[in-house]
Amino acid sequence: MNRDIEIAQQATLQDIGAIAAKLGVPEGSLERYGHHKAKLPLSLIDAEKARQSNLILVTAISPTPAGEGKTTVSIGLSQGLQKIGKKTVVVLREPSLGPVFGIKGGAAGGGQSQVLPMEDINLHFTGDFSAIEKAHNLLAALIDNNIQSKQGNLGIDPRTVLWKRVMDMNDRALRQVVVGLGGTGNGLPRETGFDITAASEIMAILCLCENRTDLKTRLGNIFIGFTYDRKPVYARDLGAQGAMAALLKDAIKPNLVQALEGVPAILHGGPFANIAQGTNSVMATRMGLSLADYAVTEAGFGADLGAEKFLDIKCQSAGLSPKAAVLVATIRALKYHGGVSLDDLKNPDPEAVRKGIPNLEKHLENLQQFGLPVVVAINRFVYDSEEELATVEAACAEKGVKVARSDGWANGGEGTRALAEAVVELTENGNTRFKPLYEWNMPVKEKIKTIATTIYGAADVAYSREAERDLRRIRKLELEGLPVCIAKTQKSLSDDPKLTGRPEGFTLHIRGIEIAAGAGFLVPLSGNMMRMPGLPASPAALNIDIDDEGVISGLF
Repeated sequence: MNRDIEIAQQATLQDIGAIAAKLGVPEGSLERYGHHKAKLPLSLIDAEKARQSNLILVTAISPTPAGEGKTTVSIGLSQGLQKIGKKTVVVLREPSLGPVFGIKGGAAGGGQSQVLPMEDINLHFTGDFSAIEKAHNLLAALIDNNIQSKQGNLGIDPRTVLWKRVMDMNDRALRQVVVGLGGTGNGLPRETGFDITAASEIMAILCLCENRTDLKTRLGNIFIGFTYDRKPVYARDLGAQGAMAALLKDAIKPNLVQALEGVPAILHGGPFANIAQGTNSVMATRMGLSLADYAVTEAGFGADLGAEKFLDIKCQSAGLSPKAAVLVATIRALKYHGGVSLDDLKNPDPEAVRKGIPNLEKHLENLQQFGLPVVVAINRFVYDSEEELATVEAACAEKGVKVARSDGWANGGEGTRALAEAVVELTENGNTRFKPLYEWNMPVKEKIKTIATTIYGAADVAYSREAERDLRRIRKLELEGLPVCIAKTQKSLSDDPKLTGRPEGFTLHIRGIEIAAGAGFLVPLSGNMMRMPGLPASPAALNIDIDDEGVISGLF
């Protein structure tokens, strides 16, 4: 049996009421989903308390395909903070079924640092993804219905419709489809496709909205396409926002579960980090800050993606100000950036670690440009050698940066005690001077170039003819004041996944710029981003089973 599953199944879960009590939440405020899950009402958010609390961002160096364990470190850190007497909560994204059944497996942490009940969290959980999927597809149905209908027809040009459908599953056969076949009664035939639910703009909207009123406004602002006479069409023109918001009635509320050592955990939302903002909802973060003194959260992929978007989009939008950042590094990732193949990452190679250090240094520099104090967490694996670990520690010492080994997978909160102490020291010394990288009112190209040259290390940015056309459209729609959420590979600081380490002097290529007016950002496209992944030759789904007692196996 997989060790993570064995640990989860042997764990004794506390009733969710007892977990809520640790945060001062009374039983009567909980909306229970059984004994171990609950929804938290938005009324628990206290803006003044949230401003006084400590928000800790966990991010990472450029990852290997398997990821570097940000979730495990985030959970471990929250447990470590509890060990040293801090009132803490960990605030995370919800997993998508795509990776669960695909190649990466579950996303609830691991070992002695995981959130429970693991099986529920990784599968349907409280139905948030399903609600987002239904709201998204309702808009898709209303668009096609309006095109087909004679009454109330807006004159939408189907060739300009940008809104696809979504499903929370890896299914490459749905990337490009034709709808409306079978005669005039079935609608107007047109090309469209499916994205995975995590890539839905409604997912991004849910995670950036402030409340239900803001949710409806953002849903109404979704840009659909143009009419035949070139007038823009938004979801509000179809009157779709009310019904869509109704479908999200419960999904808007953050979910409360627990970490293995009884630390409260709030999970909510799950946008992609290389397409959208890659972090949990504003409401969940504010909820965590309202209920605890330390709220530990994470942003997806490397700091060039999740952290940059967290800081430049989410924090600016919601007025959040993190007190410190934890940069997760692994020996295997450093060796990967030092030129070692994926098959050889378990073999000791201190020299390869040294060669990979520049990737770590670049991410450190990036976080420091935001005015954040940083501690490097070495997420330790059993096959890491002492010499390799010492190499990273020496590199951090040379930079004057705090570093701590994180053994949360093996030892839970006790294994992250040193990391927790380092984080507390950073937050209490008052050296945080958080500032975003750019102002939203800057020209779009200037915003893109600022990120490309400052965060990625590019020398220049090149725009395709389509991207220039998109910029003209953005100006016409008066949306230049939106922040930019660059869609880029997570495998490299550049837009070329083969350029590992710390590439410099390259040109970032922008092939198009999509409009996410509801979410409130623009999406410059660099490289080919997969919004509907496919299953691998041997998908993780083949290892998942359930026995006669209802016990699920194979989720990791």
